[in-house]
Amino acid sequence: MVMEQYYFHHITLLLGFVSFLAISLLVRLFYRHRSQFTGNDLPPGRVGYPVIGETYEFLSSARKGQPEKFISDRVNKYSSQIFKTSLIGEKTAFFCGNTCNKFLFSKENKFVTVWWPSTVDKIFPSSTETSSSVEEGRKMRKMLPNFLKLDALQRYFTTMDQCAQSHFADCWENQNEVKVFPLVKDYTFKLAARLFVSLEDQKDVEKLSKPFHLMNAGIMSMPIDFPGTPFNKAIKAANLIRKDMYKIIKQRKVDLAEGKASPTQDILSHMLSTCDEHGTYLKESDIADKILGMLVAGFDTLTVALTFIVKYMGELPHIYDAVYKEQMEIANSKAPGESLKWDDLQKMKYSWNVAQEVLRLAPPVQGAFRVTLADFAINGFKIPKGWKLYWSPLSTHKNADVFPEPEKFDPSRFEGKGPAPYMYVPFGGGPRMCPGNEYSRVVILVFMHNLVKRFKWEKNFPNEKTTIAPFPIPTKGLPVRLFHHHRSSAQP
Repeated sequence: MVMEQYYFHHITLLLGFVSFLAISLLVRLFYRHRSQFTGNDLPPGRVGYPVIGETYEFLSSARKGQPEKFISDRVNKYSSQIFKTSLIGEKTAFFCGNTCNKFLFSKENKFVTVWWPSTVDKIFPSSTETSSSVEEGRKMRKMLPNFLKLDALQRYFTTMDQCAQSHFADCWENQNEVKVFPLVKDYTFKLAARLFVSLEDQKDVEKLSKPFHLMNAGIMSMPIDFPGTPFNKAIKAANLIRKDMYKIIKQRKVDLAEGKASPTQDILSHMLSTCDEHGTYLKESDIADKILGMLVAGFDTLTVALTFIVKYMGELPHIYDAVYKEQMEIANSKAPGESLKWDDLQKMKYSWNVAQEVLRLAPPVQGAFRVTLADFAINGFKIPKGWKLYWSPLSTHKNADVFPEPEKFDPSRFEGKGPAPYMYVPFGGGPRMCPGNEYSRVVILVFMHNLVKRFKWEKNFPNEKTTIAPFPIPTKGLPVRLFHHHRSSAQP
């Protein structure tokens, strides 16, 4: 009995000592965490707990479909367009408003440069084998405009229209109800596969799409590389896609050499046929990763844009009617069987205003990170070198001082000269302006034309909520009831 009491007493002392050490360590971590954010010249803000910071509050507002609330609450609380916080373990300053937008977009590669979470480099590892992922990004941005500029897009316009027609004929025409989000997701991937690597066979597209969706889901997941985690699945899926892409690249090289493929037929041919100013061509590994990166970028953003165009037009009959009138004037001006022409896009002014208003209210990209290359001052605050910066289009898009009645759907905002510079930024701005903005405009307008001339629709769930993870998604996939224009009503 005495021995038991002796051991119990010493175990209690040991546990108490361990608890004391743990508490002391947590206190030291807490104060060390806070000390990294102190300084009279830093922006106002709170930084939360070590590692976690305010990440939970940030993600929670997004999951509830109100990412702008995280921003507006702090802008109002601190009466400042810049505030500090801690996200995913990183010292972060939020930049809000047109002044901050202008600074970020005009100081690219001087004071700031793009920054991605570690998951990106692990899923696309070849970018780290070269000088830097930033340098590779610059090379790509020089190369892409040649493929995505208007005269190049004009060459692929007929293919875009044919893809849209096939999509609606195969997936919508014989249906009375459809779930919009998954259908649009399949459509944007098939279109990108066709235009980027000339992949047309349905079996080949499906083979590529399954691992692609796994990879895409894991890019912004927690970087935990254990079997079964989304991140681990994404790495494996990316490697699988990369193997298939190498086969496509090697075959395309042969086809180009034998004249069976054209240097201008798609982005893959363009990459294989284009060298930099030093006569150096991209390596196959880099081409594979860049194609994958472009599929990711074009896939998610267009999926969101098209889905929410359907959403808002289903909610607002007067908007639908005006778009329908414009598009049918184009359709009725054509001979039977005549396809949409490139010049028809110039007649879709109201339709594009509607699309822009959708992109204002539901920008596909909710925000992006930068990292500071040197100390600098802005709005009276010092931003230290190495800090992460976060900007969001919602800081101006949902600001009543910029867009009166910001929650109201009003396409007239884009008539005439439209919003002032740095206010409307769904595609970013400056050197980091999305090079695919014209590609997006063409795809959106072709989709709208082929959609409204076939159907009118209504939402099955009028109050369906939106979640953001990390892109806006209707929680039920946006199911709608279709009313075919060649029928008196949708059949039960």
